[in-house]
Amino acid sequence: MASKHYESVVIINAALEDPQIEATISSIKDNLKTLGGEITDLEDWGRKRLAYTIDNAKSGYYLIIRFSSPTSSIKEFERTLKLDENVIRYMTIVLEQKDLEYLETSKKNNVEELKENNEVDVNEEKINEDSNA
Repeated sequence: MASKHYESVVIINAALEDPQIEATISSIKDNLKTLGGEITDLEDWGRKRLAYTIDNAKSGYYLIIRFSSPTSSIKEFERTLKLDENVIRYMTIVLEQKDLEYLETSKKNNVEELKENNEVDVNEEKINEDSNA
């Protein structure tokens, strides 16, 4: 069976309590694994204001899932998202090789930037400690 890389953006009803949102996220991940998918990256953006109202909701809980899966299981995955009452909107796209390369380089750049910022913070703390002494 052919397996491709996908990215799904899922907007969950933000009016739910945090345990309900976590349960919804867990069920989405379990469903994806049951269908033969393998999650490669998961970004939890949290509650965000929507650009326009969806089903009278002004905010949503954003979740981005990157995964590889057999092409035959995507319809079933989207069907379960459609039937889930807590999911107010979703979209799944195929990631091509250039997209995967971009994501990999941007992730590396973010890690390097965080390391640099952390080193700067540590150096600033040392300078502040030395000046206070």
